[in-house]
Amino acid sequence: MSNRGYDVVVDVDAEGDLGHTDLQEDLEFHSSTFDDNPRASKIPPDPSNPFSTSNSTLASKRYLWTLSFYAQFFDVDTSEVLRRCRVALYPRSNFLDILDGNPDLYGPFWIATTVIFILFITGTISQYLAQRGEEHFAYDFTLLSAASGLIYGYTFVLPVALWGVLRWFGSEGANVLECWALYGYANLIWIPVALISWSPINILNWVFVAVGFALSALFLLRNLWPLVNAIDMRTSRVLLVVVVALHAGLAIAIKEFFFA
Repeated sequence: MSNRGYDVVVDVDAEGDLGHTDLQEDLEFHSSTFDDNPRASKIPPDPSNPFSTSNSTLASKRYLWTLSFYAQFFDVDTSEVLRRCRVALYPRSNFLDILDGNPDLYGPFWIATTVIFILFITGTISQYLAQRGEEHFAYDFTLLSAASGLIYGYTFVLPVALWGVLRWFGSEGANVLECWALYGYANLIWIPVALISWSPINILNWVFVAVGFALSALFLLRNLWPLVNAIDMRTSRVLLVVVVALHAGLAIAIKEFFFA
């Protein structure tokens, strides 16, 4: 007999007497409904919950006011973040498959923060080179606030709007965490672009920014297509055009605000 559990059903007469019992005739065996594994099993992500992931368990309840609720968004180690960065720069497969149901905010947050400080530093260098003949150079700290609003807003506000539009048009696979991860890791290309776009040669800076725009836009389109493809064709095309247009606006803003 195998290791499966069984329930035994015995027929008893009205007086409660077992009477004659034949194991072959009177006993019925049914497969047990008890779970052999007492530990909580994983459940699939809830489409109605924008923060749900496949790593959620029946035994783990996280509330908005607890640290564990936010810790789940940073549940990733350094090696995994570096692997995702490599895939973002050299995409050979769908990035959502690389996330494997565990999108993180650790990478997107620190990538965006790094881009902000590099834009401020290289933008300051660009201004210094443009004013090199003057006696006194004043640091423009409005560049830092402009970079913060531009990059943080684009990385964390726009994906929420995109997720809302996708859900409105019936894309059940859309997840706000995955949208944050896509836009966050797409910003990685702006780090090398910002490091080399401070030269006084304006046309060269335009070329660098254009290359950064093309690579990051291709990354977004390639990975957003499975989500957008779930809605009707006309709406999906319009949505992709809007995504590219907004991304072009980001590239132009970076060029004009920091490397004009």
